[in-house]
Amino acid sequence: MRVLVVTAVAAERDAVCAAAESCEESALPGGYPLRRLSGAPVAIEALAAGVGPAAAAAGTATALTAAALAGAPYDLVVSAGIGGGFPPGAAPQAPSSGAPVGSVVVADAIVAADLGAETPDGFAPVTELGFGTVLHRPEAALVRAVAAASGAATGPVVTVSTVTGSAARTAELAARHPGVLAEAMEGFGVAEAAAAHGVPVLEIRTISNAVGPRDRGAWRIGAALAALTDAFRTLPGALAAAAEAAGGSHRPS
Repeated sequence: MRVLVVTAVAAERDAVCAAAESCEESALPGGYPLRRLSGAPVAIEALAAGVGPAAAAAGTATALTAAALAGAPYDLVVSAGIGGGFPPGAAPQAPSSGAPVGSVVVADAIVAADLGAETPDGFAPVTELGFGTVLHRPEAALVRAVAAASGAATGPVVTVSTVTGSAARTAELAARHPGVLAEAMEGFGVAEAAAAHGVPVLEIRTISNAVGPRDRGAWRIGAALAALTDAFRTLPGALAAAAEAAGGSHRPS
């Protein structure tokens, strides 16, 4: 099995690499550096594609295309990194258990939170306008296996182009996306590129801060990066277990 892990920034990619004995670097078209993790039973390569859904989609598509042209396509794409966790009760009318700082989340739905239009009646997702998509659902058994191995919660993760910085916006997103656990800026872009190539996708986030009014002093980026390393130490075993449960197929489905 070959797995492509896509992060936004180098610090997240390096946290993924820290789960392995060592990493070797090569270059993709466009100058993207690709790190290959060694010493793991699953072939994992990590790419820092940039911040935001557009950069994430472009980097993911570049890596997937290069692998396909080389005759060694990927079997799974994982969007990974740190993110903000929604506090419990962010939307009283649509409560969720929330995702505390330091916890791990595996997305059971990867959602474009703000792809659409503002209308007199409020936000309308692009699907209500008659085109596009705003949702990708990772394979449920794979989500369960990875979450069980890493001790993660499962729930929707929303992709935003502007990080939430107010209580009002937090409540709006939580109400619009019942059960939402986390927000980040790349998952939907990664999922769009993976879907275009017919490759399954996952999103794994470790929580560095609470979604809401910005308080940089309360962020725990170091702890979240360490949790990301720990989560990726469990990933090969989880993927092997999921493949065995699926009947030993090479690609999770």
